[in-house]
Amino acid sequence: MSNPRILTKPIMFVGTASDVGKSVICAGFCRIFKQDGYHPAPFKAQNMSLNSYVTPEGLELGRAQAVQAEAAGIPCHTDMNPVLLKPTNDQSSQVILNGKPVGNQSAFEYFKTNDRAELFLSVTQAYDRLSDRYSPIVMEGAGSISELNLKKRDITNLRMALHAGAATYLIGDIDRGGIFGSVYGTIALLTPEEKQCIKGIIVNKFRGDARLFEDGKKMLEDLTGVPVVGVLPFFKDIHIEEEDSVSLKNKFNTTTEGKINIAVILLKRLSNFTDFDRLEKDPCVHLFYTSQPQEIAKADIIIIPGSKNTLDDLLTIKNNGAAAAIVKAHKNGKKVIGICGGYQMMGELIEDPDHVEGSLESMPGLGLLPVKTILKPVKTTLQQQFSYRKNPEVCLGYEIHMGETNADFDSPVTILSNGKPDGYFLNEMCWGSYLHGILDNAVVIEDLLADFSTEKSAETFNYQQFKELQYDRLADHIRTHVDMEMIYKSLE
Repeated sequence: MSNPRILTKPIMFVGTASDVGKSVICAGFCRIFKQDGYHPAPFKAQNMSLNSYVTPEGLELGRAQAVQAEAAGIPCHTDMNPVLLKPTNDQSSQVILNGKPVGNQSAFEYFKTNDRAELFLSVTQAYDRLSDRYSPIVMEGAGSISELNLKKRDITNLRMALHAGAATYLIGDIDRGGIFGSVYGTIALLTPEEKQCIKGIIVNKFRGDARLFEDGKKMLEDLTGVPVVGVLPFFKDIHIEEEDSVSLKNKFNTTTEGKINIAVILLKRLSNFTDFDRLEKDPCVHLFYTSQPQEIAKADIIIIPGSKNTLDDLLTIKNNGAAAAIVKAHKNGKKVIGICGGYQMMGELIEDPDHVEGSLESMPGLGLLPVKTILKPVKTTLQQQFSYRKNPEVCLGYEIHMGETNADFDSPVTILSNGKPDGYFLNEMCWGSYLHGILDNAVVIEDLLADFSTEKSAETFNYQQFKELQYDRLADHIRTHVDMEMIYKSLE
């Protein structure tokens, strides 16, 4: 489809606070611009998330930008997210710059002593490279744009909008309450130059009949002098991969009747929880997150996920009883599998002689698999094609880990396209793999669920088609409730 409009500006979505729905809205606009014949790409200067992805070049970026790139119909690239912070504990993060780790820093070191001018130069260079290849760029801010104590060190929000000349839209979450105070206060705290960037307001997550908010919409416009370009209703029937794992503990936390119950161990530093989105959507499955021993015992299948701090998370589940519950469930004939850090935990020993993760140098694992892991400073980040066990079907996944696991590779879970083995397959009831995304493949899901269901749900549920449909539905949802004519005029 071609479009006669000539777009000269990028678009940026910023928030009155964190978690107002910016990432999902950006994904929706990426799909809208693709549908309308443009060649869009997402951009977020700095992301903080344990949910990451690997580019075709073997570099790391935030998963949200990979999802947005998928919505735009293009391969992801590190220029879409040049700075990624991956928290290793409550006070420090691993810093990923242009797809590669450049070290661990405390929040104080990163925000106070780091050369922000140099970092801002890196992100603007990434944006400039991206904007030479795509148009329009769909930019995402981070957190609140009115944090006065952080603004002078900001490399993500309106400083980036000013560099790009972006038409900027402020998103407020009406579901959490206080929409008038948050929107008015946010705009009131902006400098005149920053206010010039704001072209409109989007009220997100509205429950009920939006016609009842017509008076509220006019009040917001009168208070701020900025038009409200859309009121987006709250939805639960459109499924887009989430950016953050904050809500996992409240999402599902117990078993249910009539389905295959799969317990994902709720780790403190759980990473890449989107590994389980495909399973969560399977009609035969009830997937839930827990660290409670009694709930682990009731599950049919137990999955130990990836972790940004494997040793610390292993110590935690040993202390809270989850580890003992996993071992007991395995002895009782329950199926237990591990992904990445979870695979490492399932072994006999994890060693960290270089203190990659912290002060702990070694710790016995759960002893479920005859493997040993040594954590190393060099990070492996690769997209992979592989075959699962003896199945000829080509599967897709990716590696993000710091460590090598020595195993008896007469029993691998997968064979990579380069001929190397991955993981350890003890038996149908116990195996582990380094591959994120392994559970997105139908042949793996069918094998995982084979003992519990006669339905071959993996054959009838095409996850990629499902995701494409969700992007289209999200685009339709936004078109219905946002003044797209006003949006397009602001980009011309």
